Amino acid sequence: MPGEVGFAASRSEEGREYVDDARPQAIRLLICDDHRVLTDSLKAVIDEDDRLEMVSPPVHSPEEAIDISRDRHPDVVLMDVEFRGAMSGIEATRRIKEISPATQVVVMTAHEDERLLVEAVEAGASGFLRKTEGVEELLAALKAAAAGEILVDRAALARLLPLIARQRAAKREAAAKLDALTDREKEILGLLSEGLRNDDIGEQLSISPQTVQTHVRNILGKLGLHSKLEAVAFAVRHGMLGD
Repeated sequence: MPGEVGFAASRSEEGREYVDDARPQAIRLLICDDHRVLTDSLKAVIDEDDRLEMVSPPVHSPEEAIDISRDRHPDVVLMDVEFRGAMSGIEATRRIKEISPATQVVVMTAHEDERLLVEAVEAGASGFLRKTEGVEELLAALKAAAAGEILVDRAALARLLPLIARQRAAKREAAAKLDALTDREKEILGLLSEGLRNDDIGEQLSISPQTVQTHVRNILGKLGLHSKLEAVAFAVRHGMLGD
């Protein structure tokens, strides 16, 4: 009848049927949380929405989420922050964004720890979703994330932006301090991170323990720190040394 719309199929001039390609494709989703009751509930809700489809059953470790993201490149990953294993949801977010840049990661939080939220932003998260949100808010957030929207309310954004700016400034300052170290000082700092004493370092580098101590004093002075342990922790935290 004239004026009717919304058919999934229409007829061409030759009378053959064709599929209406204007219908939006389903958003491909992955859920990662180690609380199985929660993930089962989320899956049941998502299965009822024809705009969303799961790329796999929910996974319960960040490592699994990384592997699936590498293979299947979901549109959106719903990621918990804290896991019982060694890897956090924030680190998993960082790795997922490295291997699948188009994937949007939405971090689920049980509480608003601003430090963790800043770290999540730095890792590439698209936004945050409280675990207390209702079903409609959850579904709307997933669709908004897939469309490239930022999922941070204005009040949270106002708090986070100055924190992010300060953190970036601190990173720049730390990088400048580490760059000021000589190659020998960086070498000694690396050996300190292995737990070697001054005598051991001197023997390994064929220099005297007194020369090692002079280098250590210079390292601490350039970094503005007071102990070898502080220096090693500083270098690890800012990426000069491995974890």
